[in-house]
Amino acid sequence: MPERIHGHEVMAMMIESGAPYTRESLRAAIVAKFGKDATFYTCSAENMTPDELIAFLQARGKFVDSDGGFQTDASKMCDH
Repeated sequence: MPERIHGHEVMAMMIESGAPYTRESLRAAIVAKFGKDATFYTCSAENMTPDELIAFLQARGKFVDSDGGFQTDASKMCDH
């Protein structure tokens, strides 16, 4: 059974790295950290692939433009 990862764990990984990401580099980082079979969920969505999670987070305004791509910060995480 694939591991289920909350989207906040991906955002925390991004914050910890301090590096800007592109969609491609974020996808690669997600797969490297959580595995190719992991699925992702949030407070309002389930069973997402890395690409679906990236699109979901982007659509919800969770990314901040940065030199060379985008990043996130703790203020973008919901607390419920």
